[in-house]
Amino acid sequence: MQWLRALFRPNYAQKLSLLATLPLIAAVAAIALLVSYQSRRLAEREIAQLEHQLIEAKKAELRNYVTQARNGFYFIYGSAAPDDQVAKDQVAQILSAMIYGDEGFFFVYDYDGNNLVSPRQTDMINRNWIGLSDSEDTPVVDELIRIARQGAGYHTYLWPKPSTGEEARMITYVTSFPSWRWAVGTGVFIDDVLASVAAARAQVENRARWTFYYIGGIALIALLVVFLSGMVINIRERRLADAKLKELTQRVFDAQEEERGRVARELHDGISQILVGVRYALDNARRRLMRGDSDGAATPLEKGLDNLGTAITEVRRISRDLRPGVLDDLGLGPALKALTDDFSERTGIETGFSTVVFRNRLDQDSKIALYRIAQEALTNIERHADATKVSIDLRGHKKGATMRITDNGKGLPADTASPGAGLGLRNMQERIEQLDGTLRILSSRGPGSGTVIEIDLPLSHLLPPEEEGAPKRRSVNT
Repeated sequence: MQWLRALFRPNYAQKLSLLATLPLIAAVAAIALLVSYQSRRLAEREIAQLEHQLIEAKKAELRNYVTQARNGFYFIYGSAAPDDQVAKDQVAQILSAMIYGDEGFFFVYDYDGNNLVSPRQTDMINRNWIGLSDSEDTPVVDELIRIARQGAGYHTYLWPKPSTGEEARMITYVTSFPSWRWAVGTGVFIDDVLASVAAARAQVENRARWTFYYIGGIALIALLVVFLSGMVINIRERRLADAKLKELTQRVFDAQEEERGRVARELHDGISQILVGVRYALDNARRRLMRGDSDGAATPLEKGLDNLGTAITEVRRISRDLRPGVLDDLGLGPALKALTDDFSERTGIETGFSTVVFRNRLDQDSKIALYRIAQEALTNIERHADATKVSIDLRGHKKGATMRITDNGKGLPADTASPGAGLGLRNMQERIEQLDGTLRILSSRGPGSGTVIEIDLPLSHLLPPEEEGAPKRRSVNT
């Protein structure tokens, strides 16, 4: 049900995915229309070519009929005089007998428009048909006589079919008997050709329509697959992000509790005991003073003041560990210098710090992150590295800023060399990821092999430089 709600109520990422698919939908639609249009045009050319071939075949057939018929009675016509009526009757009789198929026949008109032969439509014989036109106002008899006067040719028009009486398109071939002033010809109805062309055109239209449907269906399926895959990935990533957020939140709580425990231990084991010592010393001095032993009260008073100074120093150290004021007041360089000095004094490990003066060019988030990473690294070195020498180098360059922490300790175990292994290393990695930086750890196991931690921050975390001289290099070894 959750994915159904996500389907009908998309989030921002899903809306972006939908928006990104709109150009794809438009492109697929354009391709489908173009393919359909091109296939229709190609099919129309093929249909037109088919129609032309069929009609040309019909015309060749008609010409062959007329030629055969003329050859059949040419021996009569060739030797007859222009006014030989007997020969004319013989030829008319032969032409009247030349019927073929269900609709085919020969016709004869003289140049004056009189019908002399029409075996399938005998009601037209011996009548004058000058001016006869079909239902489309196409001249019929006048055009046949004109073509015959010019020698021979074809004419297309509508004519009633002898079998049904309904009009159909006919192609006629007509030739001339000039000495007798006759126009002789025959025709064939091409409704079968037109029906074949119409069927082919309908088939093409249907094929083009289904091609469009196929392309659209494939595109729709592809879009649904992409969209559903994106939703599945989005839901999965959201679950992973939620789990990671919960884990991170728990780690933040654990870190807070650990820090609170550390502060509580330091307060209890350090400051609390020192203050108890101060109380005992002051109480001892008070009792001596009440007995009138002022000389004997001086020693416990001095001891109490010394312990009180130690407590003040310890409070300052704890406060500096929680939030060093020098980091806000003087910048990262002095804060790291103070950190390394305190580390060297407390642990006895030789510690060196060098930097190119930034003049406070790093932004506040970067300062805090680098300081905490250095603090975490020094804590790990003190607890685990068995090192005798540590160096921290901080510098800016044209690509951003780099801090390198090096020790000569025993290195990291193989299972903790990656930034995601230990809690401290994970904290370092997460701090750097928040700043779009990189963390590299180089370590080899063995005495004196050491570990190198290198942090790079991008140039975006450096503030614009001030109008001052070139940076200076400062090196400190303690």
